[in-house]
Amino acid sequence: MTSLRTFQNEIEEIHTKEIAKQRAHGHAELEKENKKPSEKLTSTVSQVPAKLLATDGEPEAEEELQTILLSEDDADHDRARDILAGLLTRHKGEYVLRFGRRPPHASLFAGNLSTSADGWLGAPRSENELHRLRGAVSRLVEEVGGKVSTLYPFSESHLRTALLLRLPPPSVALLSEVRCAVVGNVDSGKSTTLGVLTRGGLDDGRGRARVGLFRHKHEVETGRTSSVGMEILGFAPSGEPILPATASSMDQDVIRREKLGWDEITLQAAKVVSFIDLAGHEKYLKTTLYGLTSGSPSCVMLMVGANAGLIGMSKEHLAISLALNVPVVVCITKIDMTPSNVLAETIKQVVKILKSPGCRKTPVFIESLETAVEVSQVFAQERLCPVFQLSNVSGQGLDLVRTFLNLLPPSEGDSNKFAADQPLEYSITEVWSVPYVGTVGHVKVGDAIYLGPDSNGAWHSTVIKSIQRKRATVTTADAGQCVSFALKRMRRAAVRKGMVIVARTETPPRAIRRFMGQVLILYHNTTLQKGYQAMLHCGAVRQTVKIIEMDNPQGVLRTGDRASVEFEFISHPEFIKEGMKLLFREGKTKGLGVITKLL
Repeated sequence: MTSLRTFQNEIEEIHTKEIAKQRAHGHAELEKENKKPSEKLTSTVSQVPAKLLATDGEPEAEEELQTILLSEDDADHDRARDILAGLLTRHKGEYVLRFGRRPPHASLFAGNLSTSADGWLGAPRSENELHRLRGAVSRLVEEVGGKVSTLYPFSESHLRTALLLRLPPPSVALLSEVRCAVVGNVDSGKSTTLGVLTRGGLDDGRGRARVGLFRHKHEVETGRTSSVGMEILGFAPSGEPILPATASSMDQDVIRREKLGWDEITLQAAKVVSFIDLAGHEKYLKTTLYGLTSGSPSCVMLMVGANAGLIGMSKEHLAISLALNVPVVVCITKIDMTPSNVLAETIKQVVKILKSPGCRKTPVFIESLETAVEVSQVFAQERLCPVFQLSNVSGQGLDLVRTFLNLLPPSEGDSNKFAADQPLEYSITEVWSVPYVGTVGHVKVGDAIYLGPDSNGAWHSTVIKSIQRKRATVTTADAGQCVSFALKRMRRAAVRKGMVIVARTETPPRAIRRFMGQVLILYHNTTLQKGYQAMLHCGAVRQTVKIIEMDNPQGVLRTGDRASVEFEFISHPEFIKEGMKLLFREGKTKGLGVITKLL
């Protein structure tokens, strides 16, 4: 029987190989059309290896900078400013600069820092030296147009601190964005936590903070989210969260009336965290799955009610996030109303599940700003799972969550997922609010495009009339960004979720009805046979498929079996590509796989 971890590694290899082939083909296509690939990529990911972006920064440059600043020689002023400007440029306008001795990650994350200097990094500094370094860096960064904020104060033993250096973006089109999906069981506090994080005011314990987030009347009446909601939290160049001036008001009407619009937030922000608020109830699982597969989140925030524990749909959501290889962050909510013995049981259960063979995650309890800063840079690469303990009524733990979110690497910086130097391809995920998530390419107002495939597999030629990003008008969009398009002479009824927008070429892409996939059955209570139908989720595509053929000798599949399976879309062809990951489900049945061949 194939283990989930082994199968995930295999489909990741297939996915990477197919992406490399498709990108090589894309470069050839662009060259054929005598177009230069977008140079956006050189200013984002190509200059700095992905691992370097997420680890301890650039020690040599930092060491030289500290030596120059402490010498206080005016002749070296320009050199110090150039080093800082270089760090900011290579790291996309944002850099965490650390001064003093730094503890080893293993000890910091385990919460058992020793007073001995074993394993500590960096040069020791006195309090006077730290003050001088911070003052000098602040002045130099302001000279290049940036802002500096202190992430955590000087620590008592082994004096140390960290500064956030950040440049404001030239326009909304170049704003850094982190996409974060919020999941968890019904009544675990998802919408309330988002309401408190994005609006600033604390909850009253009876759901006041969540009312402003609901989109439908029945959601307000039941207190349960049934749709994919979008909320944003902006962070200023100074690192401060952008919240309404009335955040401390207790009047519900004032809170609803005075909330900041998305366009107001993006004008002030240097970074935006986009929350995809997903439904917790079992009957809305299809909607939640769609939000996870189509939204391309950088991480999943799993909400766990301290009074109830990791139950019901929380386990389902955790399993799906792990199957999709999306990093997970756990927030234990309602700690103000939970007895200490019940909270201890919930923590014990969360740790046990995260360490289990199915998860193989190392839980890291975030109890200090320093831990929040360091974990945010490495948790996705090192199979760590940050665990926060929150109270939306007292506000406990909220500053740690905001610091963590403020420092997460931007979603569009992931060069494995998004490439700006490829022909245009945007997936439609909504037909009215936040319609498209771009996977490859660069697009501008006035570009001629193909939209499709429709129910007959045909493609429609149209032009991009205008573009909005976070409800602010922009003229261009790049790979990895969430944008809205207004299309020329297109009826709303002609556009559906799962369609794509591609660059107009001599021949439109082929719409696919049948395809082969390598799949692993995660769970099924009996057997799967030819003719079996299930709901397939593949990127923004969501449609029922039928099993036509399988290479299993018995002609049946059970839990834990893997096979090469031929699928057919039931209602209409879709735009899919080899190497795309897929998830299919029907009732409690779940399967994971990758597309290997288009038929």
